Amino acid sequence: MVNLAESRKVSFHTPGHKSGKGISTRFRKFVGPKIFTIDLTTLDEVDCLQRPVGVIKEAQELAAEAYGADHSFFLINGTTGGNHAMILSTASPGDEILIARNAHKSILTGIILSGAIPRFFLPTFDHELGMLLNVTVEEVGRTIAQHTKAKALSLTSPNYYGVTADLRAIVSMAKRRGILVLMDEAHGPHLHFHPRLPVSALDAGVDLCVQSTHKILGGMTQSSMLHLKGSDIDHPRVVKQLLLLQSTSPSYILMASLDLARMQMATEGEKLLSKAIDLANDARDRINRIPGLSCFGEADLRGRDFFLDVTKLTVCVKELGLSGFEVSAILNAEFGIQVEMADLFNILVIVSIGDRRDDLDRLVAALDSVAGRGARPQSRQAIPFLLPPLGQQFHLPPRDAFFAPSEHLPLAKAEGRISADIITIYPPGVPVLVPGEEVGSSAIDYLRSLASYGARIDGVLELDEPQIRVVRD
Repeated sequence: MVNLAESRKVSFHTPGHKSGKGISTRFRKFVGPKIFTIDLTTLDEVDCLQRPVGVIKEAQELAAEAYGADHSFFLINGTTGGNHAMILSTASPGDEILIARNAHKSILTGIILSGAIPRFFLPTFDHELGMLLNVTVEEVGRTIAQHTKAKALSLTSPNYYGVTADLRAIVSMAKRRGILVLMDEAHGPHLHFHPRLPVSALDAGVDLCVQSTHKILGGMTQSSMLHLKGSDIDHPRVVKQLLLLQSTSPSYILMASLDLARMQMATEGEKLLSKAIDLANDARDRINRIPGLSCFGEADLRGRDFFLDVTKLTVCVKELGLSGFEVSAILNAEFGIQVEMADLFNILVIVSIGDRRDDLDRLVAALDSVAGRGARPQSRQAIPFLLPPLGQQFHLPPRDAFFAPSEHLPLAKAEGRISADIITIYPPGVPVLVPGEEVGSSAIDYLRSLASYGARIDGVLELDEPQIRVVRD
């Protein structure tokens, strides 16, 4: 790409800004001119993502070698596109797929696209931490035994909080039953490169996994990878699905960032991650010494079928009498600190190879200051404990419900109706309601309560009163 940019060839092809000459002056002044010279289209010198035969092919082969895959694919529409590709590559209309109910909504949109039938099972909920952990080996085994026609098992590991399942045991169990294992490893592109982190999906033997290189490593936003391992997956079918799903005008800047992120991990990944792990553990220890705050670690999960990516800091604030949403807003407005996510009881901080000690010092000092203010006035009610209402009754396959004649109803009037949309608290994007699922009173109460604390609800039509789309009677 650099060689092509420096050759200063005359461009009579897309993109229309012609190496930045047509870009807004204000934009060009801010980002500089060079970035536009490598904003390219499919050319002989830089290959074609749809049918790679040159440098993109070589870059993807290097990625497969680095991660221990048989084939790796660059994704330029995030892990969402990779999740769609995994489902479409392994399931046809009517096929059963076992899905952990902490799945990201993109897994469910893949189900809608494919026409597959999801068979949901539940992750463990920790009442003390107030969060979904992950799925247990026992629950996966029970689900596999119950649904003998299932073709694939879809898991999310690590989850948003960095909690991973016992992948080696689960994958071994699924393989014995002839079930394909698909892994949404959006938050685990770094696991393979450090021995102090939980086992990666590929090292555990999964068939397909997708990773958000942009979330944790040095990829630019929207850049991810899909990895295939073993002979049980139809490789040409995966390629065909990616041709269907991916843009024919991919961003070469995003693909370059994927190639460089791979190079970084392959050549100095352990060193870079050691620094991030040490920074995170030090910050965790200091946060746990602040009265009113707690940040769980590996010891809290020991002996429970779960492991922890310690670069995720989940800071529980419930003892302060504040919600995670409130603490997140305070950190942002008063201290210039933006966290990854908040929920009712926690804030989530991601420590990556891009963080420095000064960054963590600033975070700990800000949390100390917030905690030092004490609890909110006693006149305000304590934050209630809310269990996510997962596992409502299903009446229709998700695809049928999504495309069925529908109408919008206020939440208060939707009880007993069948949801036609995916309704999530975002982030983390775990569906509270899935198309085809009955809208229960617990789901309504959960959504309304979290909204009152500042949670963002996706899938709700914001009018005078929030409305959701339901199947028309």
